[in-house]
Amino acid sequence: MATTLTHPTISFDIEKVRADFPVLNTVVNKHPLAYLDNGATSQKPTQVINAITRYYETYNSNIHRGVHHLSQLATEAYEQSREHVRAFINASGVNEIIFTKGTTDGINLIANVTSHLLKPGKEVLITAMEHHSNIVPWQMICEKTGARLRWIPMNEQGELQLDQLHELINENTAIVAVMHVSNALGTINPVKEIIERAKEANALTLIDGAQAVPHFKVDVQELDCDFYVFSGHKMLGPTGIGVLYGKASVMENLPPYQGGGDMIKTVSLEKTT
Repeated sequence: MATTLTHPTISFDIEKVRADFPVLNTVVNKHPLAYLDNGATSQKPTQVINAITRYYETYNSNIHRGVHHLSQLATEAYEQSREHVRAFINASGVNEIIFTKGTTDGINLIANVTSHLLKPGKEVLITAMEHHSNIVPWQMICEKTGARLRWIPMNEQGELQLDQLHELINENTAIVAVMHVSNALGTINPVKEIIERAKEANALTLIDGAQAVPHFKVDVQELDCDFYVFSGHKMLGPTGIGVLYGKASVMENLPPYQGGGDMIKTVSLEKTT
């Protein structure tokens, strides 16, 4: 059964809020723009636009790459952003917050770094309502490793049929990847119940929170998931930035996803740590 949320009535000045979004001054076919596609991507308020402009105008520099003044300013701002995100989803430490290109990038990252857990006989469980971003990466990894992809079915009311959960999550399940809120239906899935069952089977859990984090409080410690992913562009932030939360104790046992700077302990032509 899906979760339902109740919210107190909130009163705010609609015109004042609209004034924060310059794009809403646009006229389309002689009518003021009415933008109803926030589920796909949200428009950007003046505060975000100005912050990006201010960065490029005043302290644009490589982070963690220099000791000069601009690099220090950029690095401090970058790490302050990581702390803001940590607090926003109540992660236990900033080392659990990884910046990505978006939700899709985060899912692909986890699909690749957990692929060593998959082989013939192992299973990945998703749901019948997943976005393509949480279907295709797992299809590709299962095809590569020989693992089996399974899914939790959905009823005519757009709710997951959790009566099959104990059968679907079993000793063969390696990874459970489900969306928190459906982008198409608005269904709020009982992800905590799914996570609890996955933990009983020692399966890793990934939650796609792209549609959840913009709309209600998410506490990753309370959920106790291993990974949680979401995008900035769906919650008034810039395009091309996202967040992967990863439980530190889990990430410490995973291999690197990519090689490059800002991740090196020692490097030589023969070997890198």
